[in-house]
Amino acid sequence: MIPYGKHHIDEEDIQAVVNALRSGILTQGPIVEQFEHEIAAYVGAKYAVAVSSATAGLHLAVLTAGVGPGSTLITSPITFIASANAGLYAGGNVAFADIDPQTINMSPASLKIALANNPNTKVVIPVHFAGLPCDMPAIKLLTDNAGAVIIEDAAHALGASYPDGGMVGSCRYSLMTIFSFHPVKAISAGEGGMITTNDEGVYRKLLRLRSHGINKLDDALEIASQAKTNGEANPWYYEMQELGFHYRITEIQCALALSQFRKLNQFIARRRVLAKRYDDLFSAFKNCRQAQASGRNFSGHHLYVLRINFSSIELDKVGLIRKLKDNGIGSQVHYIPVPMQPYYRKLGFRPEDFIHSVNYYKGALSIPLFYDLTDAQQEHIVTVLRDVVG
Repeated sequence: MIPYGKHHIDEEDIQAVVNALRSGILTQGPIVEQFEHEIAAYVGAKYAVAVSSATAGLHLAVLTAGVGPGSTLITSPITFIASANAGLYAGGNVAFADIDPQTINMSPASLKIALANNPNTKVVIPVHFAGLPCDMPAIKLLTDNAGAVIIEDAAHALGASYPDGGMVGSCRYSLMTIFSFHPVKAISAGEGGMITTNDEGVYRKLLRLRSHGINKLDDALEIASQAKTNGEANPWYYEMQELGFHYRITEIQCALALSQFRKLNQFIARRRVLAKRYDDLFSAFKNCRQAQASGRNFSGHHLYVLRINFSSIELDKVGLIRKLKDNGIGSQVHYIPVPMQPYYRKLGFRPEDFIHSVNYYKGALSIPLFYDLTDAQQEHIVTVLRDVVG
């Protein structure tokens, strides 16, 4: 079976994990900090904070940005549910801006309407779907005018760049950016995430929230009588100054991720070759097309998504997925629009209010794209799809 996505692990990765296990430090050690520094340097941000997952990163970022009761977070309907759930975790409200059907990213025109309908918006989370950067200059202008801040969901987009040449993660358009190191992403830590920012105050708060709300770095201590003896700092003393979480990542995970990270450019280059080959091969198909035709040289190419005209072929989506599986090909749908989920329907959301997202979902199918996908496997995938889609 050819999966829709798959991690690549080599002997260097295995040895990196073994070395971490033998180091005697399994958590809160130097490898975590090294990984943070290297990611920050790569994307061009001042600070990076590694966390246990991208979902944890979104949660901490939203809290740090001030989302809470009475405020609203706006994101895209076409995303993994964590992007929206983060607003609810923080006690805030959630709203959605529909997608641009040509990019599957947040539509600035729809965002303008959503901001007008939600004047209490505190945070906008654009999602760089499948690794393609959103129209960040337009989104930033609208968000700035509304007095809100941007947190970029770049779970798909490590290694992607903006048309102006800056790297996704540099935070030139945002207060924070979130990356994911889930196994099917560009690089893997098993599970894990990273938050980048250029704001020192945000950085310090993220460090505290990541580890139970305990003071970090040289944060001022609040109870001086307990903190010192005869003017000297008590070596055991720490303070929980706010309500935080246990969202730390381990040395073992970061050892794997750091080894993977050093192959990132190689991984992205192969994904781009495969995506370009798919683009060329599918250009002659009548009943399907690539979901994202623009920005191919800027994308991180986390996914390859087809939009299929099921009304013009003999199979429905279930039938096509089964046909592909019978031929040894895995596939997936990214994503069910968040407003369609039962939990969000109970909150009052109606899928029909996000017509571009719903229409996209009806025809969307992700087919295999990963570093180790061979040319022969790709030809097999296209041949099978030519037979059943045409």
